[in-house]
Amino acid sequence: MGTVIGAEELRALLDSGAEARVLDARWKLGRDDGREQYLAGHIPGAVYVDVEGELSRHGDPRDGRHPLPSDEAFAEAVRRWGVRAGVPVVVYDDAGMLASSRLWWALRRTGFADVRVLDGGWGAWLAAGGGVQTEEEPVEASDIRVDAAGAAGSIDTDSAATWPRGGVLVDVRAAERYRR
Repeated sequence: MGTVIGAEELRALLDSGAEARVLDARWKLGRDDGREQYLAGHIPGAVYVDVEGELSRHGDPRDGRHPLPSDEAFAEAVRRWGVRAGVPVVVYDDAGMLASSRLWWALRRTGFADVRVLDGGWGAWLAAGGGVQTEEEPVEASDIRVDAAGAAGSIDTDSAATWPRGGVLVDVRAAERYRR
C-alpha cells in the first residue's frame, strides 16, 4: 500500500462501492474556516477533522504551538471519525498537504497501516471531476482499538540538538513561524 493515492484512483475506489473512510483535514495557519469549507463542499462521504482541536492540544508554551493530542484524545477522535479495522483511510486537505500529512502520520504512528494522502488534495479531486457533497452525514462511531503512540515517531528538542552527524532535520513549520 502506497503513501499517496491519486484523485482518479480514489474516484475508482469509491465508485466501486469498496469501503473506505475519507477524512477532510482542510486547515490553514491563521484561519479557522475548515468546517465552513467542508460544509461548502467535500468529497462524498468524507468526515471533517478539526485539525486545531483534534490533531493538536493547547498546553504549556514549551510544548510548541501545536503539540500532539494525548493518546486518549486521539483515540477518541479516531473512533468519532468512524475509522474501522480493515477499512482503508484516505486523508486530504487543500493547503499543500501539511494538515493531511500530519493526520496520515498520526494514524500511522498509532498502528494504522492502510492510510494514504490524496495527491493534490481537494483541488486535485475537483480537477478530476470528483463529486461534491455539501451535507454532513451522521457518522457511526467505531469501537476500534487505537494503539497508544506515546513518543513513537517523534523526538524532543534536546534529541534534535544531538541529531546524529549526517542526519537531516527538516523544519516544516510555515515560513512565518520559522523566521521568528
